[in-house]
Amino acid sequence: MFSSIKFPLVAFAAGLSCVAGFAPFGLFPIPVLALAVLFHLWTKADTPRAAGWLGFAFGLGLFVAGTGWIYVALHDYGGMPLPLAALATLLFAAFLSLLPALAGYAQARLPNVNLAWFRSPEEDKRAQPAGRFAVPVQVRLGVLMPAIWVLVEWLRGTLFTGFPWLTLGYAHSDGLLAGYAPLLGVYGVSLVAAVSAGLLATLWRERWNRQGRIAVAVLAALWVGGAALRTVAWTQPQGEPFSVALVQGNVSQDLKFNEDALVGTLETYRRLTLQSGARLIVLPETALPLLRYEVPQSLVEQLDAHARQNSGGVLVGSFVREDEAYHNSVFALTGGGEAAEQRYHKQHLVPFGEFIPLRPLLGWFINGVLNIPMGDLTSGGRQQPLLEVAGQHVAANICYEDVFGEEIIRALPQASLLVNFTNDAWYGDSYAAEQHNQISRMRALETGRMMLRATNTGVTSIIGADGRVVQQLPQHVEGTLSGMAQGYEGATPYVRWGNAAAMMLLLGLLGYAWLRRIPALISGAK
Repeated sequence: MFSSIKFPLVAFAAGLSCVAGFAPFGLFPIPVLALAVLFHLWTKADTPRAAGWLGFAFGLGLFVAGTGWIYVALHDYGGMPLPLAALATLLFAAFLSLLPALAGYAQARLPNVNLAWFRSPEEDKRAQPAGRFAVPVQVRLGVLMPAIWVLVEWLRGTLFTGFPWLTLGYAHSDGLLAGYAPLLGVYGVSLVAAVSAGLLATLWRERWNRQGRIAVAVLAALWVGGAALRTVAWTQPQGEPFSVALVQGNVSQDLKFNEDALVGTLETYRRLTLQSGARLIVLPETALPLLRYEVPQSLVEQLDAHARQNSGGVLVGSFVREDEAYHNSVFALTGGGEAAEQRYHKQHLVPFGEFIPLRPLLGWFINGVLNIPMGDLTSGGRQQPLLEVAGQHVAANICYEDVFGEEIIRALPQASLLVNFTNDAWYGDSYAAEQHNQISRMRALETGRMMLRATNTGVTSIIGADGRVVQQLPQHVEGTLSGMAQGYEGATPYVRWGNAAAMMLLLGLLGYAWLRRIPALISGAK
């Protein structure tokens, strides 16, 4: 019977340890080992409900530790009282944990189909338990559990506009499995990692018998294959390298929208921009915390003249009002005056941070309890022209948008460069910014493009087309990251297929597990 509290505590500890696999810690084998522990515990659960509780406990450990920085945004900058902020953070983690709970329940329940209509009355009396099909335990561990785990990860990245943070694949941006990213994207990397966890659990269970030896062979093939794929260049350089400068103003979030600090903020970005001779200069998300028409014309003219002098461009984050709608945007100055200005409006807005779902029901909470200044923004169109700057076709993405790989590839293969504009000052000294930078690295891997990240307080970085960080500024300092960038052309398989390839592979594994069912009435398997 699954009555001991020991198993849920072990599952919670395993989920907690998972966070060590992500940035800034980077111990990528740990999530695989932690998931292997969860899969092993699932085989010990005596009911689907018990397996669901184990999944919930694992998820709670993962999300409490991995997204605890939400407390900083709610309490330190959102003005929410400490007890309420702590409760809201815990409830958010618990809500996210419902999907690992679903995975636990589903892996135990879905393979079983009642066979009552195939049995005689005599067989029905003998059937224990109730004559069901069951998937052999080795197939459950190595195929069914990994596939269902990644399916619920994909659901988490899709439902309610999506929250794919801490998707298992992100932990492997520095590991051997990163070689699968240009083929299958982050969910494909997750699937290989989850299968690896299942194979480890199989080895744990079977030791060095035939099934254990097969698990070791398949595990080695997956990781050696990832290492080999890591050496493949899926895209090619386009044109010559060019100089870039990524400006980090280090404006504290409690001052960013303070009118008394506005003059200082504008002067900081003016000074740092004019000090750089780079061909492409990038300022972070809402670097100028004003509507575009409110930005002093003299400042715009100075930046535009500087872009002309450098034969390049300056990309600036600000708010834009168009047709009575307000956008979180970027405008590009290329030395041609206002008539030549280009714009990009953020498409994927953050619920509660940039728009309020179910405003009639929840508006009072956001406007009355939290102090969030961007709660009524409008999404830009899905198809927006690329920014033509410094000889590059730039695919802009603002803050949270780089979390969604299938949305980033809409601009490819036409785009030669990815640029992310971010303000992670909301999360203080937590490791949210490092996690976010790791997510951007996965986008570079998937697309075979360099990613430039200009942030307010960090992590400001230049990421190579292979997903490795070329240069990086320290967090929470004012400065400019100067370096060289390179445009790329061509398309990775992921750019062509998107998440469809990983989902087809996942469904194939589920189909294989279904076909491998055996009658529990005959085999005695649960």
